[in-house]
Amino acid sequence: MIAFPLRQILVSSALLAALAASACSKRIEAPYEKGVCFHVVPLTGGKVKFNKLAENRPNLESCAAALEGMRERFLGLGGDANDIVGAYQGNFLFLGRTGVFTGTSLEGSRWPALVRTQDGRLAVPSAVSQ
Repeated sequence: MIAFPLRQILVSSALLAALAASACSKRIEAPYEKGVCFHVVPLTGGKVKFNKLAENRPNLESCAAALEGMRERFLGLGGDANDIVGAYQGNFLFLGRTGVFTGTSLEGSRWPALVRTQDGRLAVPSAVSQ
């Protein structure tokens, strides 16, 4: 019989517990309601709340426009939320000063959907000259 030091056993147990906990943590998924645009509000404990912002939106760009309008209204009222998160048909939208990025998760990679023009409007990336 091979005797393991107590420290090795404790470290192995802690590692297994951490792996088990990470396997149980559920990935946050954006709701997939056809044509519905959501504003995503972060809550404590790594959770989020999806607030319905607009219905009957034909595409992601239309949802981004609704979120941008909400962001501008908040800023006009004295808010300081330059960056907001939204969701549309299973995708997350990240709005900020440089434009709108999209991704399938809150933590993963993001791709440009819309960029800001020199006058601050949103446009598809191919429409803006470098």
